[in-house]
Amino acid sequence: MINNGFSARGDIMERIYLDYAAATPLDERVLQAMMPYLTSEFGNPSSLHAYGQTARAAVRTARRQTAASLGAEAQDIVFTGGGTEANNLAILGYLRANCPHGGHIVTTAVEHASVLRIFESLAGRGYDVTFLPVGEDGRVNMEEVRRSLRDDTVLVSVMAANNETGMIQPLAEIGALAREKNAAFHVDAVQGFGWLPLRPEEQHIDLLSIAGHKVYGPKGIGALYIGSGIKIRPDTFGGPQERKLRAGTENVAAIAGFGRACKLLRDEWRERACKVRTLKEFFYNTLIKGNGRYRLNGTMAHSLPNIINVSVAHVDRTIVLIALDRRGIAVSAGSACEAGAAQPSHVLQAMGVTGDWLSGSVRVSFGKDTTKKDLVKTIKEIRKIAGEERADG
Repeated sequence: MINNGFSARGDIMERIYLDYAAATPLDERVLQAMMPYLTSEFGNPSSLHAYGQTARAAVRTARRQTAASLGAEAQDIVFTGGGTEANNLAILGYLRANCPHGGHIVTTAVEHASVLRIFESLAGRGYDVTFLPVGEDGRVNMEEVRRSLRDDTVLVSVMAANNETGMIQPLAEIGALAREKNAAFHVDAVQGFGWLPLRPEEQHIDLLSIAGHKVYGPKGIGALYIGSGIKIRPDTFGGPQERKLRAGTENVAAIAGFGRACKLLRDEWRERACKVRTLKEFFYNTLIKGNGRYRLNGTMAHSLPNIINVSVAHVDRTIVLIALDRRGIAVSAGSACEAGAAQPSHVLQAMGVTGDWLSGSVRVSFGKDTTKKDLVKTIKEIRKIAGEERADG
């Protein structure tokens, strides 16, 4: 439970936040790490005087902290304005530097819009694009991956875990196949970061994108891991900041906050994951399991501990979302980046979900502040919306 608000009747209402997959609240400890660079320590990191060097030191520290959360080196990390920018820099930057005139590139049908739209835009512009299908569980089949890779494959991009269903992809296996073909392997780990043990070198990952607002850090900050020997060409030019890949004065406060969030994540991720996995199992066992009014989209196995995607039979997701919000409960229909889109989820469609199950799907995501009490109330309200319980019950 996050904070209080007012109900439609004007009285104070306890509000429950269950949309952590869209954004997490800023950790108080992260805010404390940011405050000096929003107030007294305002120097430009490129300046040679003491003010600038203080800011520069903060960026260096954050780079080490971010790299450590991935088992990487500080020089492997380039800070960006978020996960979408990191994905764009990784994919387009790699193609600009290594195969600007075309080649075979591979992704999946369930990627985040910031990857899917790039691949769609490249199709027919000299690049032969393969969109890998997924099974009913939302995961790629390794034989399909193997068959899709060719001698002219230059880049493979697969998300670590899906932002709508939480389903995890077999990264190490895909990375090994890509390496056999000398193709670069990019991973959008924005949703999986904080919940999965991500180790780029061990998993044969050349490029990996992460973002601050999924791990109790600030919004508008992300990072791209670039493996040793991988060449990237930027599309913006200016100063030498971020290895000459992202010109412009660094957002020191956000970078410092992201670094602190990564440090806390490294210290606490097992405890966080264990807690939310227990809550997810409670939610599934209490609401969904054995009840024909609901459908789990994906599986409990091979999924992130903090995301569950459920369809409510014969009730449109918009009705579910609005009804829950009026009761002070925040869930989502899927990706916040496409919240205004009227079309059904491309992820669920790729998984073969159809009819009422497709139109009635919602994503419920948990965080380190979620309680069992929150879920008990949420389950009760969903049952009312589904017609299981009296609305005045």
